[in-house]
Amino acid sequence: MTRRKQYPLRIDPEIWAAVERWAEDDMRSANAQVEWILREALRRAGRLLGHGGENADGGENDTGNASPGEKD
Repeated sequence: MTRRKQYPLRIDPEIWAAVERWAEDDMRSANAQVEWILREALRRAGRLLGHGGENADGGENDTGNASPGEKD
């Protein structure tokens, strides 16, 4: 299993509640939802690049709004 960086997060309670609701809708833990949100933001900003101009997950660098598992 990949080792994860632990980081204490100070966050507005309203934002955290929204993340928890979204995570529940997507059947994820709140931690996994935060990671997904950050990964998507980094990918869309072109900051999460792998080798050969692709994202670290092998996908293309686009600005689509698809959820994981959906196509734009």
